[in-house]
Amino acid sequence: MSASPPPNDSRARPYAEIARPLTGLTGSTTQRMQAVADALWEHLSVTGVSWVGFYLYEGGDELVLGPHRDKPACSPIGLHGVCGQAFAGRRPIVVRDVAELGDHYIACDPRDRSEVVVPLFDAAARCGAVLDLDSHNPGAFDLADVSGLQQVLHVAGLSPRASVSPICPGPGRECPRSNEP
Repeated sequence: MSASPPPNDSRARPYAEIARPLTGLTGSTTQRMQAVADALWEHLSVTGVSWVGFYLYEGGDELVLGPHRDKPACSPIGLHGVCGQAFAGRRPIVVRDVAELGDHYIACDPRDRSEVVVPLFDAAARCGAVLDLDSHNPGAFDLADVSGLQQVLHVAGLSPRASVSPICPGPGRECPRSNEP
């Protein structure tokens, strides 16, 4: 019996293993999103990830909850939050500690401490959704997670592989590299 990977260690997150069965996935966009959410949850919940889901843009100034795991979440959400900023800015965002974002930050689960959000693009480079992962642990996500999540989205046919550098709000404003304290 193998031990679970330690939480907060993105090197222990098996993105290549997650991507393998999703390669060339067929079905509707919603079906592929659900397959990705299920696969990410199955593999990452043991690494400190507390929630996985998609928020979809359907017009106006809000995002609505799409396929997700493993508990309910806020919907709709305004574009002023982290998901909305990733959508509007068309860039991934890594939040090391949501407490550093100030009192205006509202988490769907008050236990959440860190977050990574990756925008999804269509063939015309339009952003239509974001993938959001949360953790109850501060510092749970880093650049390796952004890269791994982009690869998973790419092989599932949900977004072209992106190389845009993420935004990392908070003190220092530098994104943590893999397994930095």
